[in-house]
Amino acid sequence: QVQLVESGGGLVQAGGSLRLSCAASGNIFSIHVMNWYRQAPGKQRELVALITTGNSTNYADSVKGRFTISRDSAKNTVYLQMNSLKPEDTAVYYCNAGGLGRSYWGQGTQVTVSS
Repeated sequence: QVQLVESGGGLVQAGGSLRLSCAASGNIFSIHVMNWYRQAPGKQRELVALITTGNSTNYADSVKGRFTISRDSAKNTVYLQMNSLKPEDTAVYYCNAGGLGRSYWGQGTQVTVSS
């Protein structure tokens, strides 16, 4: 089992920045990829960014150049630095860990961007 705890969400004005954190615990050696998803009201959950154990990264087109995913292996924590935030970035952001055929989710953290 893997436990994920997100933090760092909040209310920010358009153009501002936030950094989300996702702390992992438990059987972290089974994790091959860490993902950030988001879900806006009335919309499907979408993949925002991912980082592999080899530190390869990938981003949704809508956040490229504005968001950066990174990891601190010593702290078992993954970050999502979000810059130049837009109102359309408003959503609940979820941390996800995948590996060995399993998928684990955090509880989510709300990000609200005001115009």
